[in-house]
Parts: sequence; structure tokens; C-alpha cells
Amino acid sequence: MNGILLPSADGGLRLYRPSAAPLGPFGGGPARSRIFHAAAHVAAAPATPPERGGPVVDWEATLGFRHRLWALGLGVAEAMDTAQRGMGLGWPEAAELIHRSAGEARAVGGRIVCGAGTDQLRPGRVHSLAAITAAYGEQLAHIEGCGAGAVLMASRALAAAARGPEDYLEVYGTLLRQSSRPVVLHWLGPVFDPQLAGYWGHDDLDEATDLLVKIVAEHPRKVDGVKVSLLDAEREKDLRRRLPAGVRCYTGDDHHYPELIAGDGELASDALLGIFDPIAPIAARAALALDREDPGGFRALLDPTVELARHLFAPPTPFYKTGVVLLAWLAGYQEHFTMLAGLESARSLPHLARAYELADQLGLFPDPERAGGRMRRLLAEQGVGA
Repeated sequence: MNGILLPSADGGLRLYRPSAAPLGPFGGGPARSRIFHAAAHVAAAPATPPERGGPVVDWEATLGFRHRLWALGLGVAEAMDTAQRGMGLGWPEAAELIHRSAGEARAVGGRIVCGAGTDQLRPGRVHSLAAITAAYGEQLAHIEGCGAGAVLMASRALAAAARGPEDYLEVYGTLLRQSSRPVVLHWLGPVFDPQLAGYWGHDDLDEATDLLVKIVAEHPRKVDGVKVSLLDAEREKDLRRRLPAGVRCYTGDDHHYPELIAGDGELASDALLGIFDPIAPIAARAALALDREDPGGFRALLDPTVELARHLFAPPTPFYKTGVVLLAWLAGYQEHFTMLAGLESARSLPHLARAYELADQLGLFPDPERAGGRMRRLLAEQGVGA
């Protein structure tokens, strides 16, 4: 393949020559030693008819991508922040996404969990705890009615309304008593969403951790696990040591995931990660290395992906979805680089160019020629010669 002139952050151009061979066919199945969930993105339709007035999902591409994850033996974490919850995807669309994906999962025996939140409440207002609990309850009932497990996502509405830790105890306690099956509790830090600062009623992270552990300890049979997205590996290790036996720690740390999943010889994290969307073929192979009790092989596969992950999740971290969707388009998993709410423009062209380069070096593009051609087209549309 001919070289591509890629824009650099300093305003210059550099010649990149794609060279990595694509990964070969995957011949394994679901891992036994860890649970690996990929938080999956949604593909937006290329144009929204004026009469619709809201976001339009490309269902064929969106569901097709989930089937690729299941074929790799990975689970799907549906309607999470990677799917642009609160950043273009509202509750009506998320409810339909959950319904459709849960049905597809049943058809193929795929693992799925789905995000329950409070995003049907009008933003910019302070809502009562009763209204917040009811909103959570509506989404929880919908997910369980679709036959899926739920992830209780951190709520912007609760963060705004709570007067202290006792309000979190009240809301989460009610929801856990209502749930018909164990759920995953999600601690999403302010690096991902600044509106979630002070979650669990404390700005001090030690005190916040104490409150989360207290909630789990009071309802251990209703909590499958805790997903931690703080980008703080040592805090996650401390939390998983304090969880009751049988309660999983799902890492949501897209910076330190190889060491957290590999474990310390006594405890290890399972995974529910946005980075597993673009690196799914490598994550699936790494999971099987753990099944073979080959931690060295696991790290040899997953460690090289960290540079891409840290690039995609660089500040402002909430816009990591833009790079994820770019790579899905370049890989041929959807036919356009379009996102809900126009977020395809949320990252700079040099940032996207570097994401392409790193993904190509990992062999993540099944057809490197197609990926290179699409990258050239994107650059040309922005006035960058190739």
C-alpha cells in the first residue's frame, strides 16, 4: 500500500506507510477464567429525516457489530456511555436498543448486560429522590423484562439532588430490593463525566469507597459486581480486596486494564470496557491465553493495545467515542463516519490520524487497503492532501 500523509499535532504532515498484517481468523470461544464485556458503540444513520427530529440509529450496522463481539466470545455491555448515553442517545432510543440487542443475544446465546439510568428526567432541574428512584426503576424493569442483566449507571440527576451519602443508600437500597436478579453497580468518575463529581455523597474517594462497599455488603446477593471507571489502578485493587466473596470487580479502567485483569496472584478484575470495542479481536485472544494459564501470553497480546487506549481516552475523555466510531468505520463495520449529535467532529484531525496509525499497527483492520482508502477520503474532505 502506498504511504499516507497524516497531519501531526504540530501542524505538519508526516508520511505513514501501513505495514502491519491484519489479524487472522478467530478460532476460539468465550473465555472461562474471566468475564469480558465490551461496551459497544452505536452506528448513526448518515442523515436524519427532518420529520423524525431525533437521533436515528443504523440498526443493521449497530446490531451487526454486536454479533461480531459475540462471535469473538465477548459479552456486550449495551446502552452504556460508549453508546452515547447522555451524549446523543436518549432513553427512548436506548430502550429500543436494549430490546433489540437483548433479542439478538438470546438468538445466539450471547452474554449481555444493559445500562439503567435516569436520563428520561429533564436535565437542568433538581429532581426528588422519589422521581430519581422511579426513573431508575422504569429502566431496570425494562431491561429485566427484555431478559437481560442490568448495570445501574451513575446518575447525573442523583449527583445533583443528593444531600449526602444517606440519599445514595436510600436510592440504591430501594433499587436492589426491587431487582429480580443481581445487578452491576457502576462508579463512573468525573474524568468521564464531570457532572458525577462527589458521587456516593463524598468528594473524598476513601469515604466514597466506604459508602459503595457498605451498599454492596448490605445487599450481597443482589450485586453481581462493581464496575470501576476511575482510571486509578491502586484504588480499584483496594476496592476489589474489600468486596464480599462472590462479588466481582469489573474494571472500567481503559488505561491500566492489562495489569488489573491479569491480577496479583490472589485477586483479579473482570472487564467491562469501552476500549474492548475497537480492540475486540485482540481482547478475545488475550482472554483465551488466561484460560491456558499463560499470563505472559496475555500481557504480550494486551499490553501493546494500551497506547491506543490512552490515546483514544485522552482528555477530554468523554469524547473517546469519536475515535471508537472512526475505527469501526475504517475497519468496515459501518459505511459512514457519522455519530449521534454530530460528535464525529469532537476530536481533531491529528487525533483521528494517530488513532488510525496505532490501530493499523495492531492489525485491527481486516482490510488495510480499505482502511487506508477511507482515511485518505476523510483527510481529503478536510483539505489534507494524500
